[in-house]
Parts: sequence; structure tokens; C-alpha cells
Amino acid sequence: MSMEEKQNFQTSQDFSQSLFKPKNRSDIVKIIKECYKKNIPLEIVGLKSKNTIGRNFQSEKTLDLSGYTGIIEYKPEELYIKVKAGTSIKEISSELEKHNQQLAFEPNDFGNIFLGKSNEGSIGGVVSCNFSGSRRFKVGSVRDHVLGFQGINGRGETIKSGGTVVKNVTGYDLSKLISGSFGTLTVLTELSIKVLPKPETSKTLIVNNPHLKKALDYLNLALSSSADPSGGVFYPEIFRKNFIFNDLTQEGALIGIRVEGPANSIEVRLDRLCKELGILKDEFSILEQKQSNIFWSKTRQLEVFSQLTGNLLRVVVPASETFNVIQKLKKYEINYFLDWGGSLIWLQLDKINIKMIREIKEIISNASGYFTVLKIEEDLKASIDIFTIDPVKYKISEKIKKSFDPKRIFNPGKMYSGV
Repeated sequence: MSMEEKQNFQTSQDFSQSLFKPKNRSDIVKIIKECYKKNIPLEIVGLKSKNTIGRNFQSEKTLDLSGYTGIIEYKPEELYIKVKAGTSIKEISSELEKHNQQLAFEPNDFGNIFLGKSNEGSIGGVVSCNFSGSRRFKVGSVRDHVLGFQGINGRGETIKSGGTVVKNVTGYDLSKLISGSFGTLTVLTELSIKVLPKPETSKTLIVNNPHLKKALDYLNLALSSSADPSGGVFYPEIFRKNFIFNDLTQEGALIGIRVEGPANSIEVRLDRLCKELGILKDEFSILEQKQSNIFWSKTRQLEVFSQLTGNLLRVVVPASETFNVIQKLKKYEINYFLDWGGSLIWLQLDKINIKMIREIKEIISNASGYFTVLKIEEDLKASIDIFTIDPVKYKISEKIKKSFDPKRIFNPGKMYSGV
């Protein structure tokens, strides 16, 4: 770093401090280069909506990107938006709403669980964690909506990948690597995201009081139905009190199946779906658009766990394995609900220990699934695997980490020990 660069750097960032909050890209580069030069571990944070997910690790400095915000370019007609990584999902959604567009992957709002209030986080955090909402089985995951990105690697070098329009595909798509890497590979600075039109209308078929096995059968039929649903969830009876609507008067467990699109097709598709499922008139209700939107907002915000004081796991298994997995897990006194048509299990346990975690991991692994520990007692964090990974994939992750971040300065050990 030249004398002039040092002087410019010192006017905007004092390197003796432990927290950096840059507002421009050049300062981000300088901070990373200085940390690389001095082998200083750096914690990467945004709006901290998911900051406690992952292993505890030691860092000397913190790079806070919550001030690095703004919409760089938005072309509704091209179906993309380009933003700085610290930009909040709330700001992006507000801008898209003006043109009746949306982030179709429905990012989860973890704020109520971790912070006691809504916080959808930043776009950089959403991409880094790759947690997708209820439309996952229809539109793909977060990483499938990343058209391109710009980031800074662990040497302070600029990385660019992809473009700004759907048809632009050049070389290997690094977006697939950085999505779900939890800030361990690169500091994202800019992201180009695919957006989609909001549906003209949305209604939800509620099937009342099914048992788990029947619910999974219904969801399986629905997802392969010509009705083309965009959401399928199952809530056991314990959560029924969270869904008090004018159109829902029955008790017991419930299935929610969302159908979206042109208003003139919704009624036809819902009628067809009911016939395909073989349900009788007194076995279901229909939520009109306003109540349907509230229902799925509650799901996106994980509202049933908003008062959570225990432990929360996110489990993904093939839907064909879900019933057996739940049956084997019941001995642990669990509460759960299903999303993604039955392949995503949100699993809550009041009590947990290392032995239980190992047993749960084995059950899920035997079902060809994986889990992520979202919330757990702090004294257990250092002793368990927060993320599921096998030895082969771990070795691959080690090599990828070394390529992007050779001195392991970015969130070192947040995902796995040594990565």
C-alpha cells in the first residue's frame, strides 16, 4: 500500500478499531488487503438476521456491510435488479412492489426467532445462507436466482461472475459456490438478482385435520397435479392456534396448498385439485387472497416458533422419507412442521445433547438427507456439527476455501473446523 493509499485509508477507516463499517467498495478492498497482509481473522456481517447460525469462531476484526447499501440498477422489463450486498430485503421488496414484481424465492424472515422482531436481513446475507421459502420446489433456490455477482476474495482481489440478464451465461457459475458458503469464501459487494412478476391472485386450499401419513400423500399428489401449486405445507394440531382466520373454523392439523396465477384460472385449478385429491366439501376450506397472503407470510416468518426458547433444526430429506424420519424422531419430544411439499422439516426440540444430535444426524443421513442447526444452546456449539457434510465433501470444501481465501481470514471455522 503506497503512502497516498495509506493516508486515504486512514481518513475513512482507522485500522486500530475492531469494527469496520465501510460505505464504499474501495475501503472494503483496503480492509481485506490489510487483514490478508497481517493474517487477521475477519468476521463478515450484514444486518445480523442470521448472524448466530454457525459455529462460534475467533475473529480480531469485524467487517459490517450494513452501511454498504443501494440499488445500482433496476430494469423491470429485463427482470433483474442489481444491488449492493448490504441492501436490505425490505428495501428491495419495496422497490419491486412499485412494478408488481417480487423475489420469487421468498426469503425466510428469521428476525422473530433470533432478534424478537422482524428482520429479513440483507441480500448479501440471504445469498450467503441460501435459505429459500415455500416456492422452492417450483422456482428453485436462492442460488438459482443469482444472475451474477462481484466480490472480494481473501487476497483483496476482485471476483466477477455471471451477468445481469437471464440469457447471459459465461464460464463456470461461481454463484453456485458462494451461495450457501456463509461468508467463508468471499465478501460479496454487488449482486444481480432475477425478479419475477407477482401473481395476479393467490388462494390457498386448506385440508382440515389430516394425519401425517395422509398429509404427505395429499402433498405428493398436489405437487404433481396439473393445478400447478406454488406452496405446500403441513402444520400439526399444536400449531392450529396460530392460524385463526374467518375461513378457518375447524380444529386439528392442517395442510396448506397455494395456487397462484390469473384470477380466471384459480377457481378451475382449485376445483380440479380437490377432485384429484378426492376430498369432500366438509374436509376443506379456501383462503381468499388476503388471508392466503397472511397464511404464507406467517410461514415465511416461521411464526409458530416466534416464542422459541429451545433448539431449532432445519432438515431436508426426500419427501418419500419424511414419514419414517418423523416417526423415528418422535422419541425426542419434537415439535415440527413441513414445507416444500413435505421435504423440508422445521424441527424444534426443548432439550438436546450431543448424543441426541448424533442420533438425529444418523437418522437423517440414512434417509439421504441433511440438517442445519439454526438455534442451539451456546455450550453445545463447539461440540457438534452445525452443518452436515461427509469426509469427501469436506476435503473439497477445504480446497475451495484455500483457493478463495488462502489465509482463512473470512469467518474462519464458521461452517466447519478448518474451513
